[in-house]
Amino acid sequence: SDGGAHADPKAAVAHGLRLVEEGADLLDIGGESSRPGASMISATEELKRVLPVISRLAGRVRVPLSIDTTKAEVAQEALAAGASIVNDISALREDSQMMRVVSRSRATVILMHRRGSAQTMQRAPRYRNVIGEVAAFLMQAAQRAEAHGIAHARIFIDPGLGFGKTLTHNLQLLRALDRFIALGYPLVLGPSRKSFIGAALHAQVHERLAGTLACVAWAQRAGVHMVRVHDVKPAVDLLH
Repeated sequence: SDGGAHADPKAAVAHGLRLVEEGADLLDIGGESSRPGASMISATEELKRVLPVISRLAGRVRVPLSIDTTKAEVAQEALAAGASIVNDISALREDSQMMRVVSRSRATVILMHRRGSAQTMQRAPRYRNVIGEVAAFLMQAAQRAEAHGIAHARIFIDPGLGFGKTLTHNLQLLRALDRFIALGYPLVLGPSRKSFIGAALHAQVHERLAGTLACVAWAQRAGVHMVRVHDVKPAVDLLH
């Protein structure tokens, strides 16, 4: 995720190669912003943005490529171009064909919890028990995926930090990572530069590296399988 800083395919490919050199274990490529308030784009536009990047990187890197999308058409084309992971922030719910695409392709899938859409998710999100509700959602999503033929070993789960959560909700989720690991699926965490870090530290986006690394260290200690970050080298240095 680069916030559009590498929108040109050549720049995006160069950035991807640089991240691999810095120690990235996989590259997650997306063409549609999912930040609060972002507008949706068409599948045609999304494909125009991501396919040139995936196809060029597929022949140049050995690490897996992930397509970050909620659209089945985009996922299918990206998998054909060389991606092997589908990172769906709607947990295969937004597009009725996504489950079929992932199941037939034998791709790995990341199922994330999100309440509402990009336009609505940060409008005063409320939970009676955020940990229990997010855990129940992820378990149901994973079981639904398995029931549709996606192997247990190919399912990752993500509590969705910053997606329909307040600062307090995000901190509660971080404190309870063991609850999500206990569900029996590899856990993915994406804290990098998130607004909750800014709120906790009164920091602008470019000032959130320390907070991000604190979350990465906490995730490693808890047994999280994968962290999704912008600043790869500092995270790799910390984890090693």
